[in-house]
Amino acid sequence: MTFQRPPLPILTLVHQATSNPGLVGMILVEMGYRLDIRCLAVGDMLPSTLDHHSAAIVFGGPMSANDDHLPFIRQELDWIPTVLAAQKPYLGICLGAQLLARTLGAKVAPHPEGLREIGYYPIVPTSEGRFFLPQPMLVYQWHQEGFEVPHGAHLLAQGKTFHHQAFGYQRAFGLQFHPEITTAMVNHWTTEGSDHLTYPGAQSRAHHISHHRLYRRSVEGWLRRFLAQWLTLPIQAERVWSEYHNPHHPSPATQRGVFRA
Repeated sequence: MTFQRPPLPILTLVHQATSNPGLVGMILVEMGYRLDIRCLAVGDMLPSTLDHHSAAIVFGGPMSANDDHLPFIRQELDWIPTVLAAQKPYLGICLGAQLLARTLGAKVAPHPEGLREIGYYPIVPTSEGRFFLPQPMLVYQWHQEGFEVPHGAHLLAQGKTFHHQAFGYQRAFGLQFHPEITTAMVNHWTTEGSDHLTYPGAQSRAHHISHHRLYRRSVEGWLRRFLAQWLTLPIQAERVWSEYHNPHHPSPATQRGVFRA
């Protein structure tokens, strides 16, 4: 009888002691992965290598990717290249995506008109992003800053208020939205952060709750497919992207999209 060795744990970075990986963590545990959850803001340390981890996920937080004066933000910016160099899967969500963008040389900044996305908003796939997001989807958002698309990355999804919603770079993905959100998290965020719901562009608490009830299952279905692909099918993603830049594949499914960086 042979025994299959369990996969290495996934390094999971949160930015507040009260934060948790939500639905992302639940699905990964169901897939057989252990989570190594760390919070640098309360004194946890980063590993020097990813030799003992399958992948890395960096979640959101109330701080900015531009807060270089915060030691843990500076540490994460200096550490992300370690993940990329190791060619391990990286997933950045909200702040984690913005940190990835900054690491790759792109700008992170507020909306020019001071708008925010706090609630449920539609995103649509780009021509290059249909393998990532097959169809438009309403997703949960909570942010005041957005990222530009780094040089060499691929814009995968876009929105109306903040145009850049997801990008891919080698085995790394940056998502501006929050697919990890659960009902308990919606209730907590809209209660503890109720003052944010009055900002320009934000939606009411009732809107958050009702739309989560309507769209959470479709987001969960997408998330399950995405996480499986992210962890196990990196070669397929590279093949899809290479086809977009191959002049011998001019069909609509392989035509190069327009980037806004």
